[in-house]
Amino acid sequence: MDAWIDTYHAVRRLVRRGHHVCLTDSAVGAQEEDNLRHLVLNLGDDVPRDHVVPFLTSKHTLQYCLTYADRAQLHGFPALVVLGGDKAVGTPRSVEHAWQLRAAIRARQPTLALGGWANPHRHPERQVEFLQAGDFTGEYYLTQVASHHQVRDVERFLGEASRRGLTMPGMFGVFYYRSARRRTLDMLAEFMPVPIDELVTEFGAGASPETVCARTIRTLKAAGVRHFYISNLPLTDTDAVLHRILDEAGA
Repeated sequence: MDAWIDTYHAVRRLVRRGHHVCLTDSAVGAQEEDNLRHLVLNLGDDVPRDHVVPFLTSKHTLQYCLTYADRAQLHGFPALVVLGGDKAVGTPRSVEHAWQLRAAIRARQPTLALGGWANPHRHPERQVEFLQAGDFTGEYYLTQVASHHQVRDVERFLGEASRRGLTMPGMFGVFYYRSARRRTLDMLAEFMPVPIDELVTEFGAGASPETVCARTIRTLKAAGVRHFYISNLPLTDTDAVLHRILDEAGA
């Protein structure tokens, strides 16, 4: 409960400063929580709903997922990010693919803006095909996080998107690494691509977490990325940390 209270305070501070906040179910999918319930109970009426985008995975029953979308619409959230969820841990998915859940939600809530997922670390041709498929059922996408040490993957994805004429807006993920503790990086690497050796070297040379994050934003901007989300920001002093990153990145 304390973690949710800290989260809700952080969300309020960020939104009041004009930022948009995406709120996930669970970091690793081991225990999916009703994040929408916490938001509705704790945000209050003074926080603009159009600055808060909940994540919904298919690691619930289908009826729960559809009701979740109904509640999001009822409480004024204009958009959802709808993902499949990690297959390796936790509750099984209620549908095989996230597009199936987005299609079911769209049939009930046609005005919700739905977002999907792309992974620039996988085959770029296939990833762009997913986004351009007629059954994608979404207006925007987010990507798996990528570091400045992995910019070649992002460049290949962007090149393929340009070649195929992809116009759908996307936000690229940037991870706020708080340290180069090997145990932590190894744990994270079970769920996302982590450039462990490069980060150990970078932190070892004296770089701060804000500097490492800012370097990623600058590098991806130079590659052609225009929109970002930053994952894993701390729950205390969130806005101060964010602004240090943005100032250093020149964003």
